[in-house]
Amino acid sequence: MALAGDAAHSDEFAVLVFSKTAGYRHESIAAGVAAVQTLGRRHGFRVHATEDATAFTDQSLAHYRVVVFLNTSGDVLDSAQEAAFERFVRRGGGFVGVHSASDTEYDWPWYGRLVGAYFKSHPRIQPAILRVVDPAHPSTLHLPPEWQRRDEWYNFREDPAVARVLLVIDERSYAGGTMSSRHPMAWCQEFEGGRAWYTALGHTVETYGEPLFLQHLLGGILWAAGVQD
Repeated sequence: MALAGDAAHSDEFAVLVFSKTAGYRHESIAAGVAAVQTLGRRHGFRVHATEDATAFTDQSLAHYRVVVFLNTSGDVLDSAQEAAFERFVRRGGGFVGVHSASDTEYDWPWYGRLVGAYFKSHPRIQPAILRVVDPAHPSTLHLPPEWQRRDEWYNFREDPAVARVLLVIDERSYAGGTMSSRHPMAWCQEFEGGRAWYTALGHTVETYGEPLFLQHLLGGILWAAGVQD
């Protein structure tokens, strides 16, 4: 499967994919990890995947430019590990949150600000129409203005008002939305010296075989790494 811009980047960096769960566990985690590993091979960045929270130390995190929370859930880090991750971001590290990364660490206010919004609820899996708000971002510039696809569509506890919203969902195109006309599905922000990018897409196994989604995820990783602006 070829992706747009399928060429290695000269500025090689490393990505840590973290998929520990302490709540709901997504069937798609293995497919998601494999997808990021494939993106790394094709685009010149190294990928290490783990569910071991002991990787969150200053020494270990110093090897990575981006940490991906891939369908994490619940309370996955202890206080020392949380502090190490905060220092990683403040040193300029990148964060990428995928789908239930927003269903993670509800009792850690700093993480809530980093991810931008916490999960509230979702209706059944169904098709819907996404609309690109910011077509200039690396994670959306390849997308059609209206993107119809099937996934599990999150409602959030709050609107990530301080973030740069990239994608919204048209609540008229499916049943169960609760956030009215501005219902964000992907966003990003500069955060305390680092970069944070989040997409609510990514529930189903099939998602990680979709070329448009993979380009969306790749753009998020490259932006969080500071490779593409």
